[in-house]
Amino acid sequence: MRLRATENEEEAGINMAPLIDCVFILLIFFLVTSMLQKPHRDLGIVLPEAASAEEAIAQYDTIIIEVTAARPPDDRPLIVMNGEEVTQTLLHQRLRRKALRNPNRKVRLDIDRDASIYEVSRIMDHLQFNGLTDIGWRTLD
Repeated sequence: MRLRATENEEEAGINMAPLIDCVFILLIFFLVTSMLQKPHRDLGIVLPEAASAEEAIAQYDTIIIEVTAARPPDDRPLIVMNGEEVTQTLLHQRLRRKALRNPNRKVRLDIDRDASIYEVSRIMDHLQFNGLTDIGWRTLD
């Protein structure tokens, strides 16, 4: 025997109308706020051009090490220290001598964009081993 619901009782369930209203209000809010956002515009800045320039001369204490990409016929990178081609062993010996004289000496690495990261990391190991920590980088094309 089944009981009938009386006139005062309502069927149990979820009323979807308020939920749909909230979703539409959120949708309208996000649409309006996205329309109000101004597009990014470039500023009309005209940068000055140098009429004359002088090449900066490196300090006497600065060690300049240039590293290029591997080149034929031996496929070894070219390492130049203060204008003279050196090997890894010779580089390590010279860095040791220079670090003993002045441990606060600055080092500038001029690295070819295509140079092997392995060679650069070996040079960084030599610098760290000898206590030379003031290092600057420059990437060459």
